[in-house]
This record gives sequence, structure tokens and C-alpha cells, in this order.
Amino acid sequence: MTDLPSDGIGLPGAGPGIIRGETGTQRLLGYVLDVRGGQGSSARCHMAITSDHTNRHGVLHGGITTSILDNAMGATASLTVDDTGTAPFLTISMTVNFLAPARDGQILVGTGRRTGGGRSTVFIDGILEAADGTVIATATGVFRKVPSNRLDPAR
Repeated sequence: MTDLPSDGIGLPGAGPGIIRGETGTQRLLGYVLDVRGGQGSSARCHMAITSDHTNRHGVLHGGITTSILDNAMGATASLTVDDTGTAPFLTISMTVNFLAPARDGQILVGTGRRTGGGRSTVFIDGILEAADGTVIATATGVFRKVPSNRLDPAR
């Protein structure tokens, strides 16, 4: 699924276009964003599932499934206007279809794909897959660019 060197547990290693530990949520969940394709491409969100990510039934929690997809899709939205994949976009709406369970030890990759929209509001589809190609979940969402005059100048 990726041609990046591994970090030792199967996630992409460091390099240009690889975003690690940028936010508290990213550090907490441990996912890695891959925005190497530049403007107009699809972003990928890689995550190694641990027991910390599972529900009481031993499968990946639906909220974390949604978070992986939201990050891949949001970064894809950012890539519509910025080749670093960091232009701020907010999720307006998102629908997730849970198709198969994921378990501790699996490496998952969420990928976003733009399907329409304009310059400030875009429509993105997402797919979350296991390394063996099993589709864990799919999603559709609407994302809106944050106007520059609404950004926090302290960030």
C-alpha cells in the first residue's frame, strides 16, 4: 500500500510529505498522514491498531475508524488548494459505513478521494483498508475551507 520505508511497525517512515505528531489527536491515536502526492492528489492516513484502539469486543472502535477516515479525507480536501496538505478544512458532514472488523495488530490505511465541489467546499469519499485488501469502512463527507480571517493567529 505504500512505498515508504517503514518505521519498524509497518507505518511510513519519516520523509517529505509525511506528517507525524502534528496534533494532540495525532499523537494520542498514533496515525501518520501521507500527503506526498501534492496538490490535487489523495492523502492517506496510516495507523497500527493496538488494544488501546479496540472496544470491549476486541475490534477497532467505530469512533477511531471514523477518525482515521476523517483525517485522510480532510487532508485530501486540503490537497485541493495546498500541496502540503495542511490548509485548514473543517468537516461539515460525514457518513461512515462499517463493513468489516479490524483487530489489534493490523495496519490500516485510510484514503481520501475528491468527488466534487468548488474552491471552498469539497466532496470527498474515503475508504479504510487492511493490508490484505479487506475494506473495513467507507465514508462520504463534505469539507469546507476555513477562511484565513478566521484562523487563530497564535497557531
